[in-house]
Amino acid sequence: MLKSMTGFGRCEIANEDRKITVEMKSVNHRYCDITIKMPKKLSIFEAAIRNLLKQSIGRGKIDIFITYEDYTENNVCVKYNADLAREYYTNLVKMSKDFGIENDIRVSSLSRFPEVFTLEEQTIDEEELWSLIEKAISTATKQFVEARIVEGENLKQDMVAKLDGMLELVDFIEERSPQIVTEYRNKLTAKVNELLGDTKIDESILATEVTIYADRICVDEETVRLKSHIKNMKETLNDSDNVGRKLDFIAQEMNREANTILSKANDLEVTNKAIDLKTEIEKVREQIQNIE
Repeated sequence: MLKSMTGFGRCEIANEDRKITVEMKSVNHRYCDITIKMPKKLSIFEAAIRNLLKQSIGRGKIDIFITYEDYTENNVCVKYNADLAREYYTNLVKMSKDFGIENDIRVSSLSRFPEVFTLEEQTIDEEELWSLIEKAISTATKQFVEARIVEGENLKQDMVAKLDGMLELVDFIEERSPQIVTEYRNKLTAKVNELLGDTKIDESILATEVTIYADRICVDEETVRLKSHIKNMKETLNDSDNVGRKLDFIAQEMNREANTILSKANDLEVTNKAIDLKTEIEKVREQIQNIE
């Protein structure tokens, strides 16, 4: 199913202890570029998060924002470093004796020395936390992918309409080409008659000149290939995932054929149609840049 590379998804999951909020958005990009912004304590899950996202996302620049709230009341504890406190005390007593000053050491003053008391967060149950994160990301990703599919379908319908319009332009060029040769022959005959008067025209020379002209402006091969590319693009639009690169290649080939037709054009109507054709191809190429 055709997918756009722009999308948005959001999910918020909470239990009695914590809440996880996931928001993700994307724009078009040549490759799959994932940027994750989340609290430092969740960084241990980054590789798992990337792997989870890549299961559903082929291309695009994806920004994912994860917020984490912990409702646990006793998630921080105070740790007392008795060995370090003893070292401080021993050295303070020694200092008092060395300088002959009063030993006024108090617990309150000793407790203020670095690292005597430290705050430590309680160990997080990683398995339980990952279960919550995985569920939030999976739900947000599902919403995100659905948004991409909806926009992809809109792009597909518009592109098919443009491709149908291109076929009409190619049909016109095919129908017009023989008329151009006939008109050239009539003009050439009239000009020769005007110059030679009653002198008989050598039909073989006239035919040779017309043949050379017809060969010079012939675009039969180009129009056949263009129709083939248009058909191929329509079929590709109905393919499954990750068709953006293939569509872009087909569009490049279509543009090459249109350029050749324009360079061979020796007729105002064909020139105008070829310009219209190139314009429509360029519009389609712009749309393809947003297809996964």
